[in-house]
Amino acid sequence: MKIAVCIVQVPATDARIVIRPDARGVETKEVKFVISPYDEYAIEAALQLKEQAGGEVVLITAGPDRALQALREGLALGADRAVHITLTDEYHDALEVATLLAAALGKEAPDLALFGKLGVGFDHGATGVMVAAMLDRPHISMAAKLEMEGTTLKGRREIEGAAETYAIALPAVVTTEKGLNSPRIANLKGIMAAKKKPVETFAAADLGAAAPALTLEGLQPPPKKAAGKLISDEDPAKAARELVRLLREEAKVI
Repeated sequence: MKIAVCIVQVPATDARIVIRPDARGVETKEVKFVISPYDEYAIEAALQLKEQAGGEVVLITAGPDRALQALREGLALGADRAVHITLTDEYHDALEVATLLAAALGKEAPDLALFGKLGVGFDHGATGVMVAAMLDRPHISMAAKLEMEGTTLKGRREIEGAAETYAIALPAVVTTEKGLNSPRIANLKGIMAAKKKPVETFAAADLGAAAPALTLEGLQPPPKKAAGKLISDEDPAKAARELVRLLREEAKVI
């Protein structure tokens, strides 16, 4: 079975984000970049399915030159080879990226394409579902459980107060949710082996890149929160009255 995992490289969730002077992006020089955390669940799911059924795992990303590092990290975990669609380090909307990934997946023709449910950073969550529509494949979004039964893929997704269970035929597309598995950590042998695994590179133009549907006009940080107030009265009754007064007169929430 051939499994493709589409990943994206994003700033680490604990990175200090600084907006560029032109407000059209973020400063990247001092930022640590990692595989999007939800994509780690997708990689682990692919590796587990490969261990059960055999085959190969192919990683695909669309991103700037630095995204090659994310591919090497995924190869170190056990993926077999990778495809890098080169893009600039500017903003690329979900439709543009989905178009490129769908073209690459069309060339690869995998039995299963896996995505994280979203790429943290810009929080694009429609990419995987768009690809499923472009390829006319059944899909399960935000899967919290996956298992193969013969040629049928069964998946469960959590919804408010309940869970939904699906059974779909391959080829298919799945986006993965937190809790699906516990992603493994690369060992030294895997890191060394990753350096020799093949990475195929395409320019976006080679895959028929669509013009972006959205233009990023600018970024700005969220407004600073006002300083909190400490009620220091040791008498609980007086403190409660003061709290109520502040909520009514200053916060105006009651």
